[in-house]
Amino acid sequence: MVHTPMSRVVLKAGHVRPVFSGHPWIFQQAIASAEGGARAGDQVDVVDPQGQLLGSGLYSPKSAIAVRLFTRSSRPIDGELFRLRIAQARERRARAGLPSSEPGRETTGYRLVHGEGDQLPGLIVDVFDDVLVVQLNTIGIKLREGAILEALTHVMRPRAIIDRTSASMKRLEGFEPGSGVIRGEASSLVFKERGFAYDIGLELAQKTGFYFDQRELRGRVEVLAKGKTVLDTFSFVGGFSLAAARGGATSVTAVDESAQAMLTGAEVARANGLASKIAFVRGDAVRALGDASGIGGYDLVICDPPKLAPSRANKDAALLAYKKIARSACRATKARGILVFCSCSSAVSIDDLVRCVAVGAADARMSATILERLTQGSDHPVPAAFPEGLYLKSVIAELDPVDG
Repeated sequence: MVHTPMSRVVLKAGHVRPVFSGHPWIFQQAIASAEGGARAGDQVDVVDPQGQLLGSGLYSPKSAIAVRLFTRSSRPIDGELFRLRIAQARERRARAGLPSSEPGRETTGYRLVHGEGDQLPGLIVDVFDDVLVVQLNTIGIKLREGAILEALTHVMRPRAIIDRTSASMKRLEGFEPGSGVIRGEASSLVFKERGFAYDIGLELAQKTGFYFDQRELRGRVEVLAKGKTVLDTFSFVGGFSLAAARGGATSVTAVDESAQAMLTGAEVARANGLASKIAFVRGDAVRALGDASGIGGYDLVICDPPKLAPSRANKDAALLAYKKIARSACRATKARGILVFCSCSSAVSIDDLVRCVAVGAADARMSATILERLTQGSDHPVPAAFPEGLYLKSVIAELDPVDG
């Protein structure tokens, strides 16, 4: 049956298959025509060249991603849909064991809504015990802010909701992002992860406030750190450092350029009884890696730099930067030591990351053996037809002398 909506986007021939297979994005170059006078943020139906309905989503005419699909029907994108999807997201986390009350591994901080992974493109929600942090990342989501906040309040009953939408959304999507506490009262983010108690001030503006996507890797670092000297670079508030210290590392050094992150990390370490095991140093992470090679290196080096490739257009430059960082990280790692190397750039594949480690090891006159490959945790789900959603990649590599 041919669908004839009031506002619709017609795809070009040759651009239908990914959408039919489940990809949630409609790129500008895939559109043959936009009909019905849709405005920014409106709900539009997406149809193939013959008029067959493929789905319905929110329109972003200023973005390279013109439509993000929410449904495979013409169902209204309204408060009822938000309540349903948020409740489903909560149930998905519960099946994955989040939140957790396991003694010694209590976890009250996690991602509740991961955009496309929870069929809510453009919406990010993180849980910090009884406080929610939201990012409203498209104009369509922003225009439905009231319905979203009501749905979150209905499903989660939070004490407060905080908006941490990036200012870059103003340029990309054409709206004024919110900022700070928008419902209730909160002065910091207080939560537990794997038994560690955190209290992070709202002035620390890293993403939503914490990197929940690395929870599994922090667990692996805890196991690997026993009896080792550890260098944690780009450390933020020292999540990896806490794990290494509890895991039995002989010494841990955390390095980050943010003075506030270092002060907060030191306070968190004290609150968890690990202050004597971790040195928090404000400084340039790459320089710290270079200095480490001069003192003979560390048994375990963790390197988790910020996003270096915001888009595919930045990939080549990002790979050069990753290779330079990997070379310094390999030189900072002792022979037969362990390097943990990460990328949060979706444009950089796991194979790209492995190649960076291989080149870095060769430059350091070492050979790298990949022991493990990890990605984001289960609270950051990815649709099967949406490879762009698998943004976080991490490798654990053993470094050995060449012919050693």
